[in-house]
Amino acid sequence: MTTTIKERQLMEKVSKLYYLEGWTQNQICKKVGLSRPIVSKLLKQAREKNIVEIHLKDETVHTVELERLLEKQYALTEAIVVSDSDEFPGATRRAVGEAASAYLRNKLPNIQTLGVSWGKTIRTMVERFQGVEQSHVHLVPLIGGMGQSHVEYHSNQLAFQLARKLNASSSYVYAPAFADNKEMKAQLIKSKDVTAIMKEGEKIDFAIVGVGSVTRETTGIEMGYMNETDIQSLEASGAKGDLNSWFFDDDGNEVNHSINDRIIGANLDRIREIPEVMALAEGEHKVSSLHTALRAGLVNSLVTDERTAASLVKGFGD
Repeated sequence: MTTTIKERQLMEKVSKLYYLEGWTQNQICKKVGLSRPIVSKLLKQAREKNIVEIHLKDETVHTVELERLLEKQYALTEAIVVSDSDEFPGATRRAVGEAASAYLRNKLPNIQTLGVSWGKTIRTMVERFQGVEQSHVHLVPLIGGMGQSHVEYHSNQLAFQLARKLNASSSYVYAPAFADNKEMKAQLIKSKDVTAIMKEGEKIDFAIVGVGSVTRETTGIEMGYMNETDIQSLEASGAKGDLNSWFFDDDGNEVNHSINDRIIGANLDRIREIPEVMALAEGEHKVSSLHTALRAGLVNSLVTDERTAASLVKGFGD
């Protein structure tokens, strides 16, 4: 059917108001004196006749498709994939942190108790988080302190900083993340303060965690609480990665290892009970450990970078 010049001009006018100027269809109806079904039909015809062409940026199309595939592959509540960037060192990590902070911000009205783990990417998320009044939220660190070095990555410090940005309250774990031995751990977890924080951990309805790899690139070596001998013995024990510093096997269960025996923090069984666990993971060296954590159901929301997402889909997808 041939379109008259007058009909084409009307399509162009309606399309301009709707797509370029952001008018609603009801506003356009009043402007042009037509009913809403007719306006809707004109917009549809404008697309069919290529008067209007809708394009998404190529990189956005790719990341959106990766998100869809990851959500399907691992039955995730949400997958957020950011474009990789070489603009400056740490640019991709910052993008992951910003995306995670935006997602958390939208979730906060429905969160009562927020659990926070530790690590570089979580620190970036906290740094990039824009302050907002959410005083009903209470923050709980998921693990103890990591010694005197790199305090900026510690769970207590990150919970404190995020609580300030929310004008919210926070508890603290007055114990190290790793006791010197099992006997010391047993004594520490009996203390009144540690018992109280563990009890608070049972109320967490949203948790922010990182997923680590059993490689020499792990942050644990940089922070000094692990060494290459530990990596070798973890590999020998069947460890595939760690979450909240608890090392897990190919089924997502805690491995039998002396490091796990000394941890003071929420274990994997406790993590599984939290309604939503959001993992922040950046870097292809984490693909194998991340796949295991996702497949085992330790995590149900993911924020990651494009290369890592593509490797998960390519290496483990259908």
